[in-house]
Amino acid sequence: MSSQTPAGFRGVAGNIGIKDPNDDFFAVVSEVPAHVSAVFTRSRFAGPSVLLSREAAADGSARGVTVIARNANVATGRTGEDNARELQERVARAAGVRPDEILVASTGVIGRPYPMDRVRAHLDALPDEFPPADLERAAAAMMTTDTHPKIASARVGDAVVTGIAKGVGMIEPDMATMLAWFFTDAELEQPVLDAVFRRVVDRTFNALSIDTDTSTSDSAAIFANGLAGPVDAAAFEEALYGVALRLVRMIASDGEGAGKLLEVRLTGARDDAQAKRVAKAVVNSPLVKTAVHGADPNWGRVAMAVGKCSDETDILPEKVRILFGDVETYPAEATDEVLARAAEHLKGDEVVIGVDLGIADGAFTVYGCDLTDGYIRINADYTT
Repeated sequence: MSSQTPAGFRGVAGNIGIKDPNDDFFAVVSEVPAHVSAVFTRSRFAGPSVLLSREAAADGSARGVTVIARNANVATGRTGEDNARELQERVARAAGVRPDEILVASTGVIGRPYPMDRVRAHLDALPDEFPPADLERAAAAMMTTDTHPKIASARVGDAVVTGIAKGVGMIEPDMATMLAWFFTDAELEQPVLDAVFRRVVDRTFNALSIDTDTSTSDSAAIFANGLAGPVDAAAFEEALYGVALRLVRMIASDGEGAGKLLEVRLTGARDDAQAKRVAKAVVNSPLVKTAVHGADPNWGRVAMAVGKCSDETDILPEKVRILFGDVETYPAEATDEVLARAAEHLKGDEVVIGVDLGIADGAFTVYGCDLTDGYIRINADYTT
């Protein structure tokens, strides 16, 4: 469905001039106080933006978020800390809210301070009153190597929930995601919102991996201002999950250099936690990823990825099943006809690998992409 903007959110976007003529800055702020739930990277090199945002979201309330793209402002020392705090204060002043009501995020090259002269000049020119938020423009403003903006919406009762996300590389989340922001006019108590958001993140963004690398800047948050009135919590969770899953699939399909969306469905595990660990081992395997890229039905690489989970001693080869799409390649005899059918599935834009461990009923699905020479080129030339 087309994106929608929930009631009561205002925003600005523009170009600070960090890299190119496209937008590289936005701020979105609720007109009224809002509940917030947020999760962040657990990287030991977390940037000052993450540290400030953790503080701002700690009490469960916040008004909005501001993002600078193409500069991560990470590993920039005290200067980076001071610059992030100044950004937070200046945006808050322009929006007419307190600094501790604004989350801050940055994404891009690590190790370079903000060009503060440009940042200050841009923020000084912000309008006295923010216009209604343009979330599609905000989604585009925070792109780095993304090839297109990522935005999705859903209705739940009288309310709207809209999410925007960015990220195509350095993606192996740990209790967070790349950058993802959700805005809703639904009314939920903060503890309910927090529990729902964390469950959804765990089943969507934390089920995503492009290249096994955890960013220093991963952040995800939801802002709920309640202007549309109360909603059923279960219905809201279902709507939020649908929006988040669409964003995850967009990110996986747009992975750096990616040609195919890869979905690994792990079933028959001891529990869901084991299913997630083993599925991640498959989706993260460079050998599996390159086989998917080449449409090579090499089920042995999937078996290898499952087998390297050596601590999972209840995984027994004689109980495992491996499928490409609906084509079983193990333990079925992998005849030329079977492999040809599997290869045909692998030629598609969306590839599903199924693994059943034959232990119990634990299950988890993870998302990723193939590995191409394009990924190497993008990252070999990233700062040049």
